[in-house]
Amino acid sequence: MTHLDRLRYVFRVSLGLPDDADVDDLEYRAIPQWDSLAHMALVAAIEDEFDTMIDTDEMIDMSSFAKAVLLLEKHGADAAS
Repeated sequence: MTHLDRLRYVFRVSLGLPDDADVDDLEYRAIPQWDSLAHMALVAAIEDEFDTMIDTDEMIDMSSFAKAVLLLEKHGADAAS
């Protein structure tokens, strides 16, 4: 499983989405499931899955799936593979 697939999986599980949900264009608050509480759970799940620490500014800036990909790249995970 690629880093990108792992990130998609984390998004789907954390937000309670179906296994086949397309999350690549997902943005914060674009769906009811991605509220502020779910955002915190999503960040924690990403930290666990990729063994990284996301700081407060990064957490606030992570407002879409695409930004989560960039954040992981910044932290050394090749999420695009």
